[in-house]
Amino acid sequence: MAVIPVALAGRSYEVRIGSGLLADVASQCAPLLRKAKVPIVTDANVAAKWRDPVEAALRAAGKEPRWLIHQPGESAKSWDGLARTVEWLLAEEVERGDHVIALGGGVIGDLTGFAAAILKRGCGFIQLPTTLLAQVDSSVGGKTAINTPAGKNLVGAFHQPALVLADLDALDTLPMREMGAGFAEVIKYGILGDADFFAWCAANGAKIMAGDKAAQDYAVTRSVEAKARIVAEDERETTGTRALLNLGHTFGHALEAQTGFSDRLLHGEAVALGMVLAARYSTRVGLMSADDAARVASAIAAAGLPSEVSALGLNCAGKVLADHMLHDKKMDAGTLPFVLLRGIGDAFVAKDVALSDIATFLDDELAPQ
Repeated sequence: MAVIPVALAGRSYEVRIGSGLLADVASQCAPLLRKAKVPIVTDANVAAKWRDPVEAALRAAGKEPRWLIHQPGESAKSWDGLARTVEWLLAEEVERGDHVIALGGGVIGDLTGFAAAILKRGCGFIQLPTTLLAQVDSSVGGKTAINTPAGKNLVGAFHQPALVLADLDALDTLPMREMGAGFAEVIKYGILGDADFFAWCAANGAKIMAGDKAAQDYAVTRSVEAKARIVAEDERETTGTRALLNLGHTFGHALEAQTGFSDRLLHGEAVALGMVLAARYSTRVGLMSADDAARVASAIAAAGLPSEVSALGLNCAGKVLADHMLHDKKMDAGTLPFVLLRGIGDAFVAKDVALSDIATFLDDELAPQ
């Protein structure tokens, strides 16, 4: 088992990575579970696979699991989903010193973390991420939020978990499409700051997708180590370092908005396509070589992820996508920073990008290839 500390002043915690962690959840979380009743938030898909083993482990330790089960998908990450979660936690008499367990992917982690952040002005929570995307990205770093009609993740809080258990066995239950969405966040760490890791991902992506445990262990561990370093340096995204993690997200969130935040385009798929667009735009403005941009697109396509906007059939102009970006939570004094690339492993935040130029660029990308 790999143990990676996320070093924050007064709020440090561990990310534990390995197999069998969900079956051992009671002992792993023992110091944090001070009451017999253990509140667990999950969704119906995850409950079908993991409720029984988690329940058995907790009951064997003398605990009484209490379950709130949401419908799967982004719809749970909403005002209604938040209200349902908070009211349930209040009914369960959760106190500030208690810890709520979030068992699931990024939607459940974000929703539960935000509910914990506002419940009685803040109670603890534990992340049990069951998707590759959640294990390498959303479960680490304390960003919690819900979506609103105005856009994605616009209402939320920074609220760090007390513990993260990334059980690699959970990846065995994922559809290939979900694995691909998670792989996008893995390769992101290589594209933004580690050319060697990018090369490793490009060479080993098929092994990760096929369930090779050694490859998955290395990918998750290396990704979490990278994110932990960035979060420790810039927890609340004030120095610009953590903003690098948004590579692909500004383009990606616009694509998600245009597709209605639906299963038509998963978050990880949108990020993957967003990274291709960031690379191509970086080439367009003379920052990155066309060869490097092609390598990014090739590695993403090889993992079965979308690499061409035109293939989505969005039937809209580039300005429509650019207008979605106006609602991005990173807007500051009327400008929107973009994470661009000077090369693979060399990302930076650009604050002088004109959305009109982005719209023109997207017109070209949306045209049939």
